[in-house]
Amino acid sequence: MTHLHALLAQMTLDEKIGQLVQLSGEFFLDEPQLTVGPKARLGITQEVVSHVGSVLNVSGAAKTREIQRQHLENSRLKIPLLFMADVIYGYRTIFPIPLALGCTWEPSQIRQCCVVAAKEAASAGSHVTFAPMADLVRDARWGRCMESTGEDVFLNTQYVRASVEGFQQNLATQQGLAACVKHFVGYGAPVGGRDYNTVELSHQSLFDDYFPPFLAAIEAGCEMVMTSFNTVDGIPVTANPWLLKTLLRDRWHFQGITIADYAAVKELIPHGVAADEQEACALAFNAGLDIDMKTPCYANGLKPLLAAGKISERALDAAVLRVLRLKQKLGLFEDPYRGTSPEGEQRCCYHPDHLRLARETAGKSIVVLKNERQTLPFPPETTRIALIGPYADNPDIFGLWAVYGEKSRCTTLKAALQEAVPAGNLRVTQGCDLLLDYDFLGEFGATHQIDQTRALSDTEREQERQRALDFAREADIVLLAMGEHMMQSGEAASRTDLHLPRHQVAFIQQIAAVAKKTVLILFNGRPLVLTDVVDCVDAIVEAWFPGIEGSRALVDIISGARNPSGRLSMSFPYANGQVPVYYNALNTGRPAQRSDHSPRFLSKYLDCPNAPLFPFGFGLSWHHTTLSTLRVTPKLVPGGRVTVSVTASNSSHTAGCETIQLYLNDCVASIARPALQLKAFTRISLAAGASQVVSFEITENDLGFYDAEGERRLEYGRFRVFVGLNSADLLEGEFYYAES
Repeated sequence: MTHLHALLAQMTLDEKIGQLVQLSGEFFLDEPQLTVGPKARLGITQEVVSHVGSVLNVSGAAKTREIQRQHLENSRLKIPLLFMADVIYGYRTIFPIPLALGCTWEPSQIRQCCVVAAKEAASAGSHVTFAPMADLVRDARWGRCMESTGEDVFLNTQYVRASVEGFQQNLATQQGLAACVKHFVGYGAPVGGRDYNTVELSHQSLFDDYFPPFLAAIEAGCEMVMTSFNTVDGIPVTANPWLLKTLLRDRWHFQGITIADYAAVKELIPHGVAADEQEACALAFNAGLDIDMKTPCYANGLKPLLAAGKISERALDAAVLRVLRLKQKLGLFEDPYRGTSPEGEQRCCYHPDHLRLARETAGKSIVVLKNERQTLPFPPETTRIALIGPYADNPDIFGLWAVYGEKSRCTTLKAALQEAVPAGNLRVTQGCDLLLDYDFLGEFGATHQIDQTRALSDTEREQERQRALDFAREADIVLLAMGEHMMQSGEAASRTDLHLPRHQVAFIQQIAAVAKKTVLILFNGRPLVLTDVVDCVDAIVEAWFPGIEGSRALVDIISGARNPSGRLSMSFPYANGQVPVYYNALNTGRPAQRSDHSPRFLSKYLDCPNAPLFPFGFGLSWHHTTLSTLRVTPKLVPGGRVTVSVTASNSSHTAGCETIQLYLNDCVASIARPALQLKAFTRISLAAGASQVVSFEITENDLGFYDAEGERRLEYGRFRVFVGLNSADLLEGEFYYAES
């Protein structure tokens, strides 16, 4: 640290300010004609660029080394750049999207994926990843639920901690990335499910539901925190001192760097809390924001604000020191290139071990939602298969945030089936369009052009339909590969209609009407409303966007080579109008069950059940598990523990992995508590015909909750305990928490 203070003492004001400015890679190209435009649009000078401390989303060892070399040649004090990137669920080896990773119910699996993602990205010159996303998400309309691990705070907390540990595991050996947890905070609860929209959350909900995953990331040692776009209490987080100073620094003792999300500082102007860029700069900096991403606010505003006495030099130095400290921790002052080379990047990326992990992880993330008439699994060697649908031979199964994924390396479902099925037993056709209208892509012109080339003409559409019907009639089983376009989920991809496109629904119904057996395989980035197709197909397999080895993992499951174990981490709604729908809601004063009121005057819909179509924690396997003999210690005293045990029995002839879930309900509390809260889970392996007693221990730590002031409360009383295979099918017991 002495070295850093000495370095800080040598820095000019412009050099200090530069450390708090982040620009994208286009500003650092060595072609003046390419860099003049971006600088002019942003309103910054070349001098500012020469002092910048970090670079956004530059990929590849050759490019990062060259940018670093040029920068150091022109840097008076030879302060290296930080390269930050969106390495969300893989660099080159793309794993399933985070929502799918949540369905593994295996934090250790996610940790391994993050270790590999960090290793590949570090080999390519990245230093920081903008991950994990810790946002709790209960609204499937919000496109970025694909980046979340689901609707439960306990499960998300486990995953966030595992992700930070994975990304940063090899930080000291130059094979890890510094984790930047995002988006702090409340971003996953926008009004109407519309991205970037206002958030209305009580302080009690913030402390109890939305803060814990971020606190877990900080306790795990994450180096950075990214602020969210939304407001909290009417104040944008980027300029919210209560969140960035009182909570993050003073209460949670976070010592790392805070950074704005893309252009968020300048967006304080349209938010209506700043009149101009300089005022936006003052608000953000004085609130505790260290780095301004991709705006001119800090670059042009900090110096005059300091001269006017509107910000303090002490605060400026503290922010700069935090940036320099991370560069030192990463070893950049000793080796600005951090051991990278194009040859090393090539050796690291797509390593066979990484691909094996991707296949295993995808296999654990896939969720079977329906399986009737013993449709799945089927023997591929003797089954005549018709693979039909827009995802039958489509490599676009990465999802939106696989920024550095190469689709050319992705195995399609057709290719994966060809590896397992005799040539004469497989017939493949597109059948129908993925979408009929691609105008929603807007400025994503290249993607739009690619999709338009895949679109069918009216003649081709009818030919495909007839061919699909013929294939379906002749096959023993039809695999329908359907779903969302990858651009229909992710950032800026909010939707009000969560059904499959109408033409896909009609096509599914037509095929199912003539097929002997029909399996619907879904590729998507959010929970969908499936009520219009669930009854006409025999089986439904939720594949999500499963990544580079996802198709092979799918074939492993449907052919019986792998027994599926994925369980939903986010509820599937019964209808659009239910959303947001989630398992851990409050009861209300007139719950649909357990109420003395007449059936009319209860909290319910007239045209739809309250319950989702597929609940949180749900998933089917090729084995069949039943739970019985729930035993609960009747009393918990301070410092003690309650033991909960249940017998899990596999009544099938197939061995499998099962996820046993424990939920609690605080029956009477000073603040209304959710009807159910996940407090523990365990995954067990059950041999065919075997039984196993599964035990959990409950302590006082499992019973507390936060009030609106953020104080932890622990109250005596009766607690109901539930154990089941999902949040809807549960055995129930109870215990009392008492003083003695």
